[in-house]
Amino acid sequence: MEQPDQRSEGAGPFTTRLTWQPPGGGTAVWESRPARRRGIVAVRPPGAAGARHVSADGPVLARLGRLNAVAATAFIIGGALFAVGAAVAQFGSGDATTCASIYFAGGLFFNTGGYLSLLQVVNAPRHVPGGEDALVARRWRWWSYEPMRVDWLSAFVLFAGTLVFAVDLLDSFLQGLTVQQINRLIWAPDVIGCVLFLISGHLAFVEICHGRPCIRERDLGWWIVAVNQLGSVLFMVSALAAYTRPATGSLINADIANWGTLTGALCFSVGGVLQHYERP
Repeated sequence: MEQPDQRSEGAGPFTTRLTWQPPGGGTAVWESRPARRRGIVAVRPPGAAGARHVSADGPVLARLGRLNAVAATAFIIGGALFAVGAAVAQFGSGDATTCASIYFAGGLFFNTGGYLSLLQVVNAPRHVPGGEDALVARRWRWWSYEPMRVDWLSAFVLFAGTLVFAVDLLDSFLQGLTVQQINRLIWAPDVIGCVLFLISGHLAFVEICHGRPCIRERDLGWWIVAVNQLGSVLFMVSALAAYTRPATGSLINADIANWGTLTGALCFSVGGVLQHYERP
């Protein structure tokens, strides 16, 4: 329940920013993404002109840093492998099995990055409503169920999308499929995974923009979300172009499918590089 001297912002049931007065006076501002990614709360002491950042304790920051580094690296490698697989498919330097193997390896890194992103949310330090201007860490957990938190929901949907992609990538090894089976076992999971990635990106924008459309040119977190969402859009374009026509047995547009995957994958790699700098 919101305290009398506490103001919350967000969208729908999600709270993404809280402003309150600590017992010692002044103003404290908790924002979802900076708190969970960097372990900080913005505090303006009584009479001060500007705000300063108060960080969680050292072990918590070290934990956040390790999770962030491994997750970012997983997305860099996963995106790079997807881009290589698309390049092999486009330029004809390998057969279908070679492409499928490269994509599958990239998918494993996306699975890892997705789960680690969820772990970042699950183990992020939390603020105490109406309390001191500090973040409190809980014991380590491998899982939680918190659908009323937009950061948890975004990370969970992202992880679910990587798992759906894994179904698509496994099915791509099957031989002798009919056109209907290809569309049902390979194309349909691909599209579903893309939709989940887009939903995750939208929720990430809700978190960082507090439920309103925004452009934050100086906010690294905004750029990470924007680049990854662009990658999700390109993945969706690729998936739609990869539909196999029942009448001809050919893709709608193989070039768009390959280039969409290649450029979308590079977006996720760039997002991973940027994520390395969004650390405690």
